[in-house]
Amino acid sequence: MVTASFRFYEELNDFLAPALRQREFQRRCARAATTKHMIEALGVPHTEVELVLVNGKSTGFNHLLCDGDRVAVYPKFEALDITPLLRVRARPLRMTRFVADAHLGGLAHLLRMCGFDTLYDNHFQDDRIVEISLQEERIILTRDRELLKRREVTHGCFVHALSSPQQLHEVVMRLDLSASARPFSLCLQCNAPLQDIDAAAVRLRLPAHVLEHQDRFVTCSHCHRVYWKGSHWRHMRDFLRASAGIDTPDG
Repeated sequence: MVTASFRFYEELNDFLAPALRQREFQRRCARAATTKHMIEALGVPHTEVELVLVNGKSTGFNHLLCDGDRVAVYPKFEALDITPLLRVRARPLRMTRFVADAHLGGLAHLLRMCGFDTLYDNHFQDDRIVEISLQEERIILTRDRELLKRREVTHGCFVHALSSPQQLHEVVMRLDLSASARPFSLCLQCNAPLQDIDAAAVRLRLPAHVLEHQDRFVTCSHCHRVYWKGSHWRHMRDFLRASAGIDTPDG
């Protein structure tokens, strides 16, 4: 029987039993157990892990554990450059796009407000979420750690916070999204890009007081909703500044 020592760092401890947090501990491992198998057996989804060190050397998820191995497991890095080391994912995604599970509709709405392509449907089942993630190269957002443990999932993010504003702050900070945000560029309902539209084309659909005070409008080509920079837009702009540190180009 193989026995190995484990130490998890930073927010990965949130997935562990309280007695195992913030310390090194030993666990017996099954025959031919890999680092991935043991990490997930201890409760940590593989998508939350960025770096694994075995006896001080970086390794991948498929490393077979030996008796006496010491395993250190680290979360996604935000500031530390670990380029010389072996990251456990083969490659990052070229575009930051998301698919959110049925419990994160509020977060999906806020990410669209920030300009991040985010698919959401409260009827999505886990199999469909995984299928979308793989086919469209989207990061899964979920509070279901078992979903992120599925073998085929490559990119995912467990959302710890409970309220939508806190969830937005968490995801923006963890994934360092503020610099790539494009606020108010997507339809909040459809997730489709917004396009400029001439005031004359929408004047019959808008209240007179809006036309008196606004001269620039955008519309969704899918649902045809019309948006403008009124008081609601200013409230959303202020919310993004306060909650996620995201500002609008002409804010």
